[in-house]
Formats: sequence, C-alpha cells, structure tokens
Amino acid sequence: MTSVRLTDLAHGGGCGCKLAPSVLQQLLADKAAAMPFAGLLVGTETGDDAAVWQVDERTCVIATTDFFMPVVDDPYDFGRIAATNALSDVYAMGGKPIMALAILGMPLDKLDVDTVRNILAGGEAICREAGIPVAGGHSIDSAEPIYGLAAIGLCAPAELRRNATARAGDTIILTKGIGVGIYSAAFKKRALPADAYDEMLASTTLLNRIGHELAKDDDVHAITDVTGFGLLGHALEMARGSGVRLRIEQSSLPFFTQAEALAQAGYITGASKRNWNSYGDGVTLPADLPEWRRALLTDPQTSGGLLVACKAEKASAIRDRIEAAGYPDARIIGSAVAVTPGIDIV
Repeated sequence: MTSVRLTDLAHGGGCGCKLAPSVLQQLLADKAAAMPFAGLLVGTETGDDAAVWQVDERTCVIATTDFFMPVVDDPYDFGRIAATNALSDVYAMGGKPIMALAILGMPLDKLDVDTVRNILAGGEAICREAGIPVAGGHSIDSAEPIYGLAAIGLCAPAELRRNATARAGDTIILTKGIGVGIYSAAFKKRALPADAYDEMLASTTLLNRIGHELAKDDDVHAITDVTGFGLLGHALEMARGSGVRLRIEQSSLPFFTQAEALAQAGYITGASKRNWNSYGDGVTLPADLPEWRRALLTDPQTSGGLLVACKAEKASAIRDRIEAAGYPDARIIGSAVAVTPGIDIV
C-alpha cells in the first residue's frame, strides 16, 4: 500500500476539484436570503471566501471550510498544502485564525495508517505556524483521499474585508504567482521537474497571513483569494460584486517560472476549461490570445495568492509592504473602472 501514489487515487486534485462556477451558481440559485439574521454580515450573496457573524461591536467570527483530494504524492506535503489553503479564507476576510477542525476521508483499504498520519501531521504543522490548534475534527472511510480544515477566525467589524467592495479607481494587486494547476497537471504525468515542484510547494504552503495586516489599512478596500476558479473567475466575482470593471494587464501577471512552457506543452487541467466555459460574457480577451495563455488565466490555483483592491495613490507602497512581508511575486496587475462589470484582459 505504501507504494501507491496519492494522486493516482483521485480523479482530480487540489482546488481543481471544485465545482465549476456555473454549476455552483445553479446550486445556490434558489437559496433563501439570509436577511432575517442581522448578525450574519457575510453569507452566500457574493461568493465570498467565508461566512462572517458579528458577535458585538468589537468582534466578528469568521467561519469557513475547505478540503480536497491530493495535488501531490507526499502525504506530509499534501497535508501542508490543504491546511494552508483552508486558512487562506480567514486571512482573505481580514481575519486571524484561532482554531481549526480536521476533515478527513481516506480509503484505508489502499493507504496505510502511517500515510494518513503524515497527512494529518502536515496539516498540524501549518496550523502551528499559524499559531492555532487543530482542536478536533471528523473522519470517514471514503473511496478517494480527502483532507482539509474547518477554520474559525476573528476580526474587528471595521477590519472585515470582502470580495465585493472594490471601488472605481482602485489598483489591483496579486500576491502570489500563477500556475499551480499547470504544475499539478505536469506532476500527475511525471513531467514536473524537481525545481518546479519545490517552487509550487513554497507557494502553496505560504500562509496568506498578510491579509490580516492589509485589512487594518483603510486604503485597502477589498480582498479575495485566488483558488479553484482561477484568476479570471475570482476577479470576475470581485468585479460583479463591486459593480466595477477590472482591467488586467497580461504583461504584469506573475507566473511560475515554468508555467508558460508547460502550458504550451499541453499540461492543462480539465478544470481550466470548465472555468472558462462558466464565465459567460463577463471576460473580454485580446482576439489573438492563444489558447494556452488563456489556460493560464483560468488555471485553478490551490492555495493561491490574494487579490487586493486598494487606493491607487497608495498601491506601490502597499505592494512593497506585501513583498517585504515575504511575498516576492506580489505585483500590481491592473485597475478598476466604473463601467459595465466584467474583466478586460489587455
């Protein structure tokens, strides 16, 4: 059992397992409004990163859950990536995690106990790095390996940041490079070089804790994290929720060092294509954009970076602060304007 590749046991991996945006919209279309609950500041209205409940005038509770199937074969690395990804939702709301619960589904007829223990150990290591306990959880015997966290965090009401509060005139910053889905597709086919694996692991296990610090800045208006719907999908949620149009500059986007070459070689996930088909008419691309480059824009990110909308005059200083905090790929990638909501890639 120990020789089995984790990724061979799953039909998908990482945030590429997420349902397509269009399918999720259909599932939530008839969901009753949460208006009777005055304390619920954030629910499902704009596809935000977590639910938020205001306890009193000083405290909001942030609650989220995230889990998926393996994106790598090393069980410890899988646990670290999944935990980092789950905690990202709290940071994206401007919060600070306080504890987590483990979510575990494992095919115990195919994996030994030590492998599963190492997955849990990887998740616990990331939670220790975040300064929180894994205080419990739930496990089941499942056909495919699944791991993640339910995470709880806190923030002050004034420091809550949403994906739907960008303003016309804002500058848009992305804090991590793009290419996790491309790399994972190559990895599954044993075509990912060792240095590229190390690059992917460094990015996907880098906590998005900078979100908690950015939320204290009044010049930062909106934050979301870029995960399974790709850069375009999460940017489109921000644009539509905020009633603005995002202008994203291709030349400014940070990509993993080998992402473009691997995309041109055909290492593209099925989720990337599902993402594109879900965006509808919300995205305008250059007429001569090759399909492989479009795939980078729709590439599902696992534990991706934060998409930040901030006051234009302060954008360079904010980007520099993000980089200095340990995010070397942070880039200014575009701006928001007050026209029909959507995205223009230029």
